[in-house]
Amino acid sequence: MTAEATPLLAILAREIRADGPIGLDRYMALCLGHPLHGYYTGRDPFGRGGDFVTAPEISQMFGELVGAWAAAVLSLMSASTSGERPCLVELGPGRGTLMADALRVLRASGAAFDLHLVETSPSLRRIQAERLAEAAPTFHDSVASLPDAPLLVLANEFFDALPARQFVRTDRGWCERRVGLTDAGDALAFGLDPEPDPRLTAPAPEGALLTLPSQGLAVMRDLGRRLVARGGALLVIDYGHDRPGFGDTFQAVAGHRFADPLSRPGEADLTLHVDFGALARAAGAEGLAVHGPVTQRDFLLALGLAARAERLKARATPDQARAIDAAAFRLTDPDPRGMGALFKVLCAGHPALGPLPALPPPA
Repeated sequence: MTAEATPLLAILAREIRADGPIGLDRYMALCLGHPLHGYYTGRDPFGRGGDFVTAPEISQMFGELVGAWAAAVLSLMSASTSGERPCLVELGPGRGTLMADALRVLRASGAAFDLHLVETSPSLRRIQAERLAEAAPTFHDSVASLPDAPLLVLANEFFDALPARQFVRTDRGWCERRVGLTDAGDALAFGLDPEPDPRLTAPAPEGALLTLPSQGLAVMRDLGRRLVARGGALLVIDYGHDRPGFGDTFQAVAGHRFADPLSRPGEADLTLHVDFGALARAAGAEGLAVHGPVTQRDFLLALGLAARAERLKARATPDQARAIDAAAFRLTDPDPRGMGALFKVLCAGHPALGPLPALPPPA
C-alpha cells in the first residue's frame, strides 16, 4: 500500500535515500517531535475530537486520586529532605487535565511545592499555561533542565511514546529493525540490518522481536540519579507488561482507531507498550526503591475510587450518576484488554521514603 504523502514522508524519504534506512527510534522521534511536521508539534490529540482519550479525560476522579497520592508522598518527602521545598513535576502533561484535578486536592492538603512541566509541544504548552496559570508552572523541554531539588515526578502515558529500538532474531543473531523505502520509493517499509548487534545475546527462536526502550531507560537513569541525590519519587502510569518477553507492540492510533504505523508519518500517534520490568531494573540499578508494578485497578481502588465515586454521585443527577459509574468501571476494567488490567503503576523512590500509599513495599 502506498503511504499517504504527508509533509514528513518527503523528509524521511530524503534522509533514507541519503543515509540509508533509519532505526525505529529515529523514526518515532521525527514522527512525534519534528519541529514543523511532528504529530505533537501543532495539534491537540486528546479527547473525542482528537485521536485518543487518556484516563484524566475520562473522569476527574483519576487526577484527584493521583493528587491525594502526591499529597501523601510530599508529606513523606518533607520529613526525609529536612523540609526543603520540593518540585512537583509532570512529564507530558497533555491538556493539563490531570494536574488541574490533582491541584485541587494538593491545595486542600496544604502541600507546598513549585510546579514544573516537561512538554515539547508548543500547542499543548499554551493550553497547559492557561489551564494551570494559578500554579505558575515552569516549562522544560526535557528532564535535563529540571532544578537540583527534591522531585516528585508524575508520568501518565509518557513512557509509551518515547522512541525505542527493535531487533529481530535471525540465523545470524539479533539484527536491528529499520525503516526504509519500498522498491518503488513511494512508501515506507520495515527491513533489517544485514549484520547482527554483538551486544545482544538473549536466547530466542528465530523471528522473535525484541524491543529496547532506549530513551525510556535513559530518562529513568537520569531521574534515578537525581532522586537518589536529592530525594523524591517517580510515579509511572502506563499500558504495558511487567514480565520479559518477545513480540511487537509498536502501534499507531488516529481517529480513535489503530492504523498502519508507517502509512501516515507525522499524522498519527505512535506508541509501544512499556516494559515495566526494564524500568524497574534501571531504577534499582541507580539505588532507588521500586514499588510495584501493580495494576491501575488495584492502585485506584486502594486509593479510594469507589468512595470518591459515591461522594460525587450523592450530588449528581441520575444521568450524571450513571456516567460516574461508567467512568469508574472504565478506569478499573479487569478485562486483560481493559484499562484496569492493561495499565500498570510503578513507583521508584528514595529508600528513605519508606512505605508508599496504595503500593507494595520494595521487593
